Amino acid sequence: MKKIIIPLFLFLFVISCKNSTSTEENPEWLVNLIAKYENEPVGNPPQSIWRYEYKCQTIYYVPPQCCDQYSSLYNVNGNKICAPDGGLTGRGDGKCPDFFRERKKEKLIWKDTRNP
Repeated sequence: MKKIIIPLFLFLFVISCKNSTSTEENPEWLVNLIAKYENEPVGNPPQSIWRYEYKCQTIYYVPPQCCDQYSSLYNVNGNKICAPDGGLTGRGDGKCPDFFRERKKEKLIWKDTRNP
């Protein structure tokens, strides 16, 4: 019986991850965040937003702007999950220490192309 259950569980896990991929359209909260960044002074480095698959979810990563600031990792609904890097230690808030190792399917969603 165990020989059947384990492969079945793995199959269901893989299927659940495949069904979690996002559409190409940006969610409304992300469109609003981009508009906010476009109305602020250009950062150094310029602001960017990246999309990944992480733990079977579509997530959005906003790198830290400078120095000891945290990055932000958002779920598809715009809720902040964690800060994978940045801060005084450069290791973020410790809530998602495996993000850089486990992320997949990198895609640049937006980058501020204005001159600083």
